[in-house]
Amino acid sequence: MRALSRCVLIATLIVGLLNFPAYGADEKPLGSVMQAENAHIGNANVAIGTTIFPGDTLATEPGGTLRLNLGASQLYLLSASSATLSPSATPNMVHAVVGRGTVGFSSSGSDHIELEIPEGILRAANSQPAYGQVTIVGPQEVIISAYRGTLALDHDGDTREIPAGKSFRVTMDLEPAASAQPQAPAGVGGGNKKALNTNSLIWAAVAVGAAAGTAVGIWYVLSESSSAPN
Repeated sequence: MRALSRCVLIATLIVGLLNFPAYGADEKPLGSVMQAENAHIGNANVAIGTTIFPGDTLATEPGGTLRLNLGASQLYLLSASSATLSPSATPNMVHAVVGRGTVGFSSSGSDHIELEIPEGILRAANSQPAYGQVTIVGPQEVIISAYRGTLALDHDGDTREIPAGKSFRVTMDLEPAASAQPQAPAGVGGGNKKALNTNSLIWAAVAVGAAAGTAVGIWYVLSESSSAPN
């Protein structure tokens, strides 16, 4: 009886091991790592050639860099940055939620990348090749730079374009709730207006700083890659 129980246990473990890889096999990879220095996926160190899947959280330590090949497009993280990749409802679209630091992309125009930030969704404009990046300055503030092609920021359906060679500091303007309206005297027409919290974006042109030199250097590398846009 004890021998039979042991056989059943071993068979159960073997079946479990055979089925375990099937979960990962059903998920389509997004791409692979092209360059990595002091970088991680979750808690694991990243090596060149590592396969990237939806749901992966990418991060770099201070002084680190990470560059991914995503089909015909690329994504990179500069020092002390993080982003989480997630599936997109749009075909051939990679969606990355920027957590901190500086994250940039090179979009070919056929394979697309979009970056989610508190201020909206940043992508290449008009499905054309483009290269740019975003830097998280604070909880409500980012700097968006377009190095080649035009970028577009979609904020709740309101889209604004950033032309090549321009950088903008974009800040969420959180307006305080409207003051409560005094109650009208009896017999006097009127009504109570609902107090609303609304938000908008404040745009300010900025000079390209030191990080731009690093980004432009990356751009030359991307340009030389066969997977980068012409």
